[in-house]
Amino acid sequence: MLKEVKEAVSGSREIARAMGVTLKYLFKKPITHQYPDEPVEVYPRFRGRHVLQRYENGLERCIGCALCAAACPTHCIYVEAAENTDDDRRSPGERYAKVYDINMLRCIFCGYCAEACPTEAIVLKHDFQLAEYTRWDAIYTKERLLEPHDTPHIKLRSDEKFELKETWGNK
Repeated sequence: MLKEVKEAVSGSREIARAMGVTLKYLFKKPITHQYPDEPVEVYPRFRGRHVLQRYENGLERCIGCALCAAACPTHCIYVEAAENTDDDRRSPGERYAKVYDINMLRCIFCGYCAEACPTEAIVLKHDFQLAEYTRWDAIYTKERLLEPHDTPHIKLRSDEKFELKETWGNK
């Protein structure tokens, strides 16, 4: 009998403590980003969507060396190289990437692919809009990675000055 009373008191105390946390935040102004109406701030070091870059003259930077695929710890990158010809020149080197696919469901956004690339062809931009309706749409092909990439919904924070913003964890 005494054991059940102690458990009831202990359980009531825990419920009161949890309700205290709820009541603490009940009357405070919520911290909400009005996305996509207002831009979201990210730090310059943030790694998001992959993008294949081109040179200024329009040639692809990727030479099909597959070093990015070798450096990827999750093996989410597939590169198939082909030879450049005088009639069909895609990159300045001897080869180009005929197939370049990234399975974004497997990617952990570590950035090893960008570090391994000798021509800086693959970079991780600041875009975080990666939701898809089907699994097949999450496989980014070369054509999709080469598209011009505009992110009006993202604003870069200053890396120089750290501002502690009020969030749920640091109130």
